Amino acid sequence: MVEQSDETPAVRRSRETVATKLLCIAEKARNEKQFKFTSLYHLMNEELLGGCFLRLRKDAAAGIDKMTKEKYAENLTANLTCLTDRLHRMAYKPQPVRRKYIPKPGSTKQRPLGIPSFEDKLVQSGLVRILESIYEQDFIADSYGFRPDRSCHDALKALSMTVEKKPVNHIVEADIKGFFDNVNQEWLMKFLGHRIADKRIHRMVKRFLRAGIYEDGNVTVSDEGTPQGGVISPLLANIYLHYALDLWFEKVFRRKCAGYARLIRYADDFVVCFQYKADAELFHKELGSRLGKFGLEVEPTKTKVMEFGRFAVKNALRKGERAETFDFLGLTHYCGTSRNGKGFRMKRVTARKKFVAKLKLFKEWLKKSRQMNTKVLWETAKAKLQGHFNYYGVTDNIRGLDRFKREAIRLLFKWLNRRGKRSCLNWTKFKEMLKRYPMPKPRIRVRMFAFS
Repeated sequence: MVEQSDETPAVRRSRETVATKLLCIAEKARNEKQFKFTSLYHLMNEELLGGCFLRLRKDAAAGIDKMTKEKYAENLTANLTCLTDRLHRMAYKPQPVRRKYIPKPGSTKQRPLGIPSFEDKLVQSGLVRILESIYEQDFIADSYGFRPDRSCHDALKALSMTVEKKPVNHIVEADIKGFFDNVNQEWLMKFLGHRIADKRIHRMVKRFLRAGIYEDGNVTVSDEGTPQGGVISPLLANIYLHYALDLWFEKVFRRKCAGYARLIRYADDFVVCFQYKADAELFHKELGSRLGKFGLEVEPTKTKVMEFGRFAVKNALRKGERAETFDFLGLTHYCGTSRNGKGFRMKRVTARKKFVAKLKLFKEWLKKSRQMNTKVLWETAKAKLQGHFNYYGVTDNIRGLDRFKREAIRLLFKWLNRRGKRSCLNWTKFKEMLKRYPMPKPRIRVRMFAFS
């Protein structure tokens, strides 16, 4: 005889793991596209936050609290219990993010980052897990930025397949001016309200948006933007552009097109492929007003319509011109031919701005590391080169990798030579070092062929 359980449905639900509950939420979101979730905040418990703690990087920069993962772990159980209690009483208030500036690739300007405190990172990570379970069911397939199991290379492959296999003759290269700084927080909360009706989730997201920025002893609060560097900012950015751009393109604009059209987006960086010039020009015309409705602005100098595709080179030669190129995700894309010289291929090379910027960063690192142990310096240089190859090692870019390696080795020789007496390390000795301790070999790691 089977013994019946005395557990009520409520008790059984309480015993379910957070992971199971998130899977159920995801299924609900996938099956009911108009459903608004009213009860989510209770999932911000010790189990969820403990899992988030394990995922946080050990070497992440500290916020204004100066708390590190290692230090927080010394009393982890008590810390998580206290944090959960404050969250459920709505007594938790995020701290201002610490402002830090990093070099902006291809520019003399610096990119501002906001570094949250350690517990803010934990709480944001918890919110991301909850919100992702819903919005991953809503986001369009051609949104690739900061999403699970998606990468820059996936976006590049999608672009390659589209241009090479679909009737693409025109490209709109677009750039949103200062996107993260100009996100309208009021619109963001409205967008969040399409799926989330849990008031406590809304309140906590608002608190993070209004936490402020700590810089030079002062705290500034703005009603615009999401701090770059925050764990939750990329997800909020995707939610914003999902409603402001993606859905408009898929549900409204594309229906107006006479031919093929596809938008491929990675965060705020996107390109749009068109079969007909008229469709491309109409998109270019309407894009500004569409984004302007939500407080965003296109950068006119970086947004344009161009002929691009299998006929672009031939048509450009007729006019006595060169076929146009465009940059996307650090690579310059151009029209080329297959190995036999007959078929069309879209090819790519490291964008000049990125190439120069990466070399500059390598040089600055060498300058700062002059006192570092030679063995450690050498191994770190190898790791940096390998990281560069891992990203830029895409089909057709072997020459770009070779050139970067040559320039990096030249800089390494220069700075090693400066560490001791003048000319203490000549080129012959350095070449022997390279033979004994070789640098990584440039290799194509990501195949961009349309059929891959």
